[in-house]
Amino acid sequence: MTTTQPLENSTETTARDGDVEAAPQAGARRRSWIPGPVLPQKFRPTNRPKLWLEIALIALGYYLYTLTRLAAPAHESAAQDRGHDILRVEHFLGLNFERSFNHWVYSVRWLAFSMNVYYATLHFIVPIAVLVWVYFKFPDRYRAIRTVMISMTLIALFGFYFYSLAPPRLLENGNFVDTFKLLNPWGQTSATSDGVAGLGKSTNEFAAMPSLHIGWSTWCALVIAHLAQRRWVKVLGIAYPFCTFAVIIGTANHYVLDAVGGLVTLGLGFLVQRIIQGRPVFAPVPKPAGEAPLPRQPDGSATAPEPDDGVSAELVRPPIHTRT
Repeated sequence: MTTTQPLENSTETTARDGDVEAAPQAGARRRSWIPGPVLPQKFRPTNRPKLWLEIALIALGYYLYTLTRLAAPAHESAAQDRGHDILRVEHFLGLNFERSFNHWVYSVRWLAFSMNVYYATLHFIVPIAVLVWVYFKFPDRYRAIRTVMISMTLIALFGFYFYSLAPPRLLENGNFVDTFKLLNPWGQTSATSDGVAGLGKSTNEFAAMPSLHIGWSTWCALVIAHLAQRRWVKVLGIAYPFCTFAVIIGTANHYVLDAVGGLVTLGLGFLVQRIIQGRPVFAPVPKPAGEAPLPRQPDGSATAPEPDDGVSAELVRPPIHTRT
């Protein structure tokens, strides 16, 4: 007497066995309100990009930043007016604690000096270190993570150009303490030091909105929290944007609303990446169809995939047992 066992769906079987993730049924694709991807598959690789391409992107970003810097002097009057407008809005919202916190930080000289060094150095060192870490350690995630960074920065550059804003330390009659001029970490006198790290002529001093210090530091925190293995590294990464927020307020380089603008810009960066690549930044990287794990038979052996006949879920027939 011959009996057969009922047919089973391979996706259900393998999902129970823990070999592969269960595939959605035909026509059950999860819909998203976010459009995309806008690029064809061949323009959305997941491998590590060429290093020269990354250097070229950095050079392009610096060139665009230079355009905003050169246009800054012509926007000074409007930047001053907007600074006072920001303070009025924050006063209405109850967020105008920048001045008192700035004066307290300056009263603790070692703290103000340390914040000056932090502001002028870690803003560049940490994001670059995170990019290099992801580039070599997680090459399949690099393109998506880098796309968020580039998109956020480009959006911020538009903000710098079309909404020049004087930071608190440069606001006329703002009664803020410019800690960089009074406690310059590079040893320059207040008569010669101008701007961050004494590089006023090389920086756009009216680029307060949005705060890229907050945008970049929060981006670093999210990347580290998702990819780092050690818990203490995750903790440091998550603490980084909070420390940065204290620094940008304590040194009078940004308003509270600038930080809000930085978070909004970061969110838009994630949205742009999702539209371009059609998947979340930290979602598992899809593997080519040829690399998918083979379904397992009850005896543990792998079964070669059958030709695609248009059926979304293949059926696997277990061995037939003959009983007499």
